[in-house]
Amino acid sequence: MTGIKIICQNKKARHQYFIESTLEAGLVLRGSEVKSLRDGRANLVDSFAEFEHGEMYLYNCHILHYSPANQFNHNPTRKRKLLLHKKEIARLIGASKEKGYSLIPLKLYFKNGIVKLELSLAKGKKLHDKRETIKKREADREIQKAMKTHFK
Repeated sequence: MTGIKIICQNKKARHQYFIESTLEAGLVLRGSEVKSLRDGRANLVDSFAEFEHGEMYLYNCHILHYSPANQFNHNPTRKRKLLLHKKEIARLIGASKEKGYSLIPLKLYFKNGIVKLELSLAKGKKLHDKRETIKKREADREIQKAMKTHFK
């Protein structure tokens, strides 16, 4: 057991972007957000990370309200601060300034009881790149199918 429990994944990210590199970041959260995440009530689909005043923030990450929290609940789509080392932030600032690169979250998970975010430096795919990826995946499936039937 590795102590990792996946809360949610951004499955469309690998289809829409070329993933260059990934890194793990912590998140600054409120109590009601953590309880909602323990229930698995989050969505990363349209979220992204950006720099603001030398710090990195996660935008559009939707964490649903935790109903027992009542008046102490949080705003579901508020910006959340990411916890990274200064060297990591400097490297990501330089890399994301290049044309076409974005910082996209891939998954949100608990690691030893602490909420972590897998953040990736990604470059957007064009339509023909997406078609090429689909063709390659289908060809690989056909090869696997042929190998499976051949060796039976």
